[in-house]
Amino acid sequence: MSELHVVLGAGPIGKWTARELVKLGQSVRIVNRSGRATELPSEIEVVKGDAYSAASVAELTKGATAVYQAAQPEYSEWPEKFPPLQAAIVEGVAQSGAKLIVVENLYSYGDANGQVIRETTPANPQTKKGQVRHEMTKALLAAHQSGKLRVAIGRASNFYGPEYMMMGDFVFYPALAGKSANLMGNPDAPHSFTYTPDFGKALAILGTRDEALGQIWHVPNAPAISQRAFVEMLYKETGHPAKFSAVNRWMMRLFGLFNPGARETVEMMYEWEKPFVVDSSKFEQAFGMKATPIEQGLRETVAWFKAHPKSEGKAA
Repeated sequence: MSELHVVLGAGPIGKWTARELVKLGQSVRIVNRSGRATELPSEIEVVKGDAYSAASVAELTKGATAVYQAAQPEYSEWPEKFPPLQAAIVEGVAQSGAKLIVVENLYSYGDANGQVIRETTPANPQTKKGQVRHEMTKALLAAHQSGKLRVAIGRASNFYGPEYMMMGDFVFYPALAGKSANLMGNPDAPHSFTYTPDFGKALAILGTRDEALGQIWHVPNAPAISQRAFVEMLYKETGHPAKFSAVNRWMMRLFGLFNPGARETVEMMYEWEKPFVVDSSKFEQAFGMKATPIEQGLRETVAWFKAHPKSEGKAA
């Protein structure tokens, strides 16, 4: 029997989660600020809503089995806007009685100094955004433990994939044009990448499997590879010779004088300066899902960006 699943946010992860839920036979509603979203199955309902309002969240998630928190403020506005956003969502979902599945990254672990990152790795946030994320996670788990609502957390590494425009602008569009890709830090350090459709599939699993509740899960990633190897595979797919430049911490700080996004990236450069390897075996063993091989993910991502030239892609 079809159940209602509500996705908050219509970015790449929200949309891939919604698509996967439709494949599972669920009724899906996406909520975002505009009430519009492109390239979704026709049966998905897209509605306008204010996720900063607990009352709005409660109304929009009434009768839902699960809610997926894939919304976030602008990167430069995390400290001011992210905690109240998530607090409103927690309050609203608690009123509706649904499960809450939360999209997270790995910031709360801090700099693991090249060690493999597992769910059991202690939280050690050393950055402003890492501390924000850590405090929000603590609040989520406390809400679950108190019985206020049921929560599961899905954590991913750095994204690549269809519709993810940051990687598109800096890597995929340049590669398709035969220009130089823009990388960060040490291009030869092994790095775990999360494919956006895989993240959506994993979140749909978390929202439909009650044994996921009350836990943190690293969603499946393909084996870590260097940015250099990633780019070489990418350019082979595009038919152009591989070329790239890598921005170091000093250069990123300089760019940050003029660009808020670059300024906020400086403190996260540790992810790219040394091995950044994520273990997702817990999820794989529990739910039997494996990550998409990077060669396949790159092929599918190249096809998407080819079909969405830069001016069109920005509007997607």
